[in-house]
Amino acid sequence: MRIVAKTDVGLKRSNNQDSYAAGELPGSVAWAVVCDGMGGAAGGNFASSTAVKLISERISASYRAGMSSNSIRNMLTSAISAANVSVYDISKANSELSGMGTTVVAAIVSDNSVCIAHAGDSRAYLLANGELRQLTKDHSVVQEMVDRGRLTPDEAKDDPRKNLITRALGVDEELRIDFCEEYIKNDDVLLICTDGLTNYIEPEEICELTSDGKFYEYAERLVNRANENGGGDNITVVTVSY
Repeated sequence: MRIVAKTDVGLKRSNNQDSYAAGELPGSVAWAVVCDGMGGAAGGNFASSTAVKLISERISASYRAGMSSNSIRNMLTSAISAANVSVYDISKANSELSGMGTTVVAAIVSDNSVCIAHAGDSRAYLLANGELRQLTKDHSVVQEMVDRGRLTPDEAKDDPRKNLITRALGVDEELRIDFCEEYIKNDDVLLICTDGLTNYIEPEEICELTSDGKFYEYAERLVNRANENGGGDNITVVTVSY
């Protein structure tokens, strides 16, 4: 199992509100969590780092070798729900942190499958056979407009509302969490990232930068290209592969 990650403040922001964690579990299993905070500098930092810490701890404590995909789904959604309640309660108790929240993508890679739970507009992709496929679907105003046929995908890329998300961890007492499971074979790459990457780099560029098989360079290359293309937001990339 191979895991590489990189986070960067970008070129326009003074602080990094992205957080991530990743690691290995018994039985050649990998896990990763990526969060993109919102709600001001203090709130965004606190929401994302707290969510990552709590979800990571729950995964490490709860995972057992040989868990079924349904058990993994329950573990991930339970971990995210618990983090949601904690962040929400803290925001209500501390006026300086009021309104904070964070996107979340949490993944478990095992036995040639990847299980993903998420909320918000941070994304998971699968890089396979030189092609990039988005596994998650944004919870955003613009995505809803695309779904209703009111915007085309190309129009959505430049829409000024693209940063308005419809779900975020810590904003409400309850959080709807989406889950998906996908087949992943040897040498396929799971890519998890915040919108600081996807807003500044095209899918074709991602494929180009990951085409030579030098896995341990992928994360740095992608972050560097997003900065070269403007770097207007914090950028976080986690890549996982057998």
